Amino acid sequence: MSILERLEDAELALWAGENHFTMSRGSFVYLRDIRGIKLLKRVDAIREEGCLRLVYEGLPELVVLEVREGEDGLVRVSLRDGLPEGYSRCALTIPAQPEEHIYGCGEIHRQLDLKGEKVRIWVAEHQNTVRIGRKLLRRGRPSYHYLKREEKPFGFSSYESYYAQPTFVSSEKYFVHVDTDRFCQFDFRKKETILILQDAPRITIGTADSFEALSEKLTGLLGRQPSLPDWIYDGAVLAVQGGTATVQEKIDRSLAAGVPVAGIWSQDWCGCRRTGFGYQVMWNWEWDQELYPELPEKIAEWKAQGIRFLGYINPFLALEGDLYKEAAAKGYCVKNRRGDDYLVTITTFPAAMVDFTNPEAYAWYKEIIRKNMIGIGLSGWMADFGEYLPVDSVLFSGEDPYEIHNRWPAIWAAMNREVIRECGMEDEILFFTRAGHTGTLKASGMMWTGDQHVDWTTDDGMPSVIPATLSLAMSGFGITHSDAGGYTTMFSIRRSPELLMRWEEMNAFTPMFRTHEGNQPVNNAQFDDDETLLAHMAKCAGWFRALKPYLVSLERENCEKGTPVMRPLFYHYDEPEAYGEVTEYLLGRDLLVAPVLKPGAESRSVYLPADSWKHVFTGEYYEGGTFEVAAPIGQPAVFIRRGSEWESLLDGFLQAETEETVR
Repeated sequence: MSILERLEDAELALWAGENHFTMSRGSFVYLRDIRGIKLLKRVDAIREEGCLRLVYEGLPELVVLEVREGEDGLVRVSLRDGLPEGYSRCALTIPAQPEEHIYGCGEIHRQLDLKGEKVRIWVAEHQNTVRIGRKLLRRGRPSYHYLKREEKPFGFSSYESYYAQPTFVSSEKYFVHVDTDRFCQFDFRKKETILILQDAPRITIGTADSFEALSEKLTGLLGRQPSLPDWIYDGAVLAVQGGTATVQEKIDRSLAAGVPVAGIWSQDWCGCRRTGFGYQVMWNWEWDQELYPELPEKIAEWKAQGIRFLGYINPFLALEGDLYKEAAAKGYCVKNRRGDDYLVTITTFPAAMVDFTNPEAYAWYKEIIRKNMIGIGLSGWMADFGEYLPVDSVLFSGEDPYEIHNRWPAIWAAMNREVIRECGMEDEILFFTRAGHTGTLKASGMMWTGDQHVDWTTDDGMPSVIPATLSLAMSGFGITHSDAGGYTTMFSIRRSPELLMRWEEMNAFTPMFRTHEGNQPVNNAQFDDDETLLAHMAKCAGWFRALKPYLVSLERENCEKGTPVMRPLFYHYDEPEAYGEVTEYLLGRDLLVAPVLKPGAESRSVYLPADSWKHVFTGEYYEGGTFEVAAPIGQPAVFIRRGSEWESLLDGFLQAETEETVR
């Protein structure tokens, strides 16, 4: 069934009512006040060259849905006269195939195929919520933690995501993108229909014969990631905190152990605060000269060694810092309805948000990045947050924060991109973001998948990284990585050496290899805790560095055509098993990666699509099928597609492993 045939059978309904949101620590409770729903009846379909008009009755005036085919090959759907007076939302229902699979919607950690689910598009702190009786349990509460230990899956209806984008891709090789920054919903629960709930239909649909061509069309519409600096592929970016001396000590120890070090990421470059949650950053974006003496000189020295220095920033300001005092005095912060600075609580402390709708405040924040970060030699940073704009705040521009909430992380990403471009440093500096919406695609060069738990759970631990990455890939965002080892420690959750090593093995086969100490470093295994861990880091970072030519080619393909670096198996293999696979991924066209995702496992079941495969580390050959593959620590299940132009490069892994065994 073609897209036009589907749209000819589209059903249309109008809703009267309002949306209500309340926020706590970046998580939103959503309530809908519905005053009425009007189902419309289609009475005519008028076909003209390049246009189909669907006419509906049920109101005093006729409602016309226009479907236009553009010269770019895309189909655009809109209400000719907008929403009728008195109605605030519409529901467009289009036919679907019973066995159709749905992907995308931004970043979804818990699963990849969204068929059977209802997805809300609203940027938030990534959390699952579940209602038990009258209690609404959130991530981080003890009851939630104990539920996770039992691996009980949570309901999807209250799922929240850092990166929410009104875009989905079908296994039937079409995409739907809704042109709105407002709250909207996709309902995929019925096998035969797809329901799109939004303020007014402004929808773009694209079709193609392959997923590569579909990605090219989608990113041609929404934008593509800018290119990345070449140095990120030269080795690991090691998370090190605690000051100049600590950084130097860990660099020396790592290099002595043979770790290829591309960079050091010190999130506490601007100071730290110790809270009940753990070791956190002081959100005052100035170099902490007491903790990091002689930092600019050391950054230059490390860079001369080929080691870049990266930091951290977000859109908030710590109330204790000098920058907040300046921003408050100049009126640069987002306000509440009383006219005071709107203070938002994050984990355990309040902070103020800079109002990016104020041109002076926007320019001031850019100057902070230019002077305080680029100015002392930083080669990159984590551009955190972006999800927290409250809908009951007051903005300088007078815009309704409900209208701009989803766009806020895209504005934040654009600011970071602008200041790097203005400094002429796009080939040198990298920033990576956590939150996102439609406009983030063309501003941020890289995402990271956020604050996973330092555990093996499918909802929010190491396994959740794969569906999160692949859902972003199908939404058009093709370059993503994760914190090796995860981030969040709480209650009895602790990062084990085994988890860290398995995560490092996975991240060696991603576009960036970066570690994180976590929010409670002393309670987590770290990459250099002992000689075994340090040797494993050297091995994994060496794999990553050896992949540089391959990764550079994949990144170029993503920048030029929108083809994601990490891809779901169905991207290239039209097989039933491929459409539901969430524990494996393709790194480009030619590498299949099947990480070990369970503690204590020395092997795993691997599904290989119908092709000819060679195990990168053992040299064994496989045809398509499902196999139990040995995967001891240090030898993950990674396969090269035989006959690939990259096969000789990957043979280097086998040779290196053999030489290591002989030694």
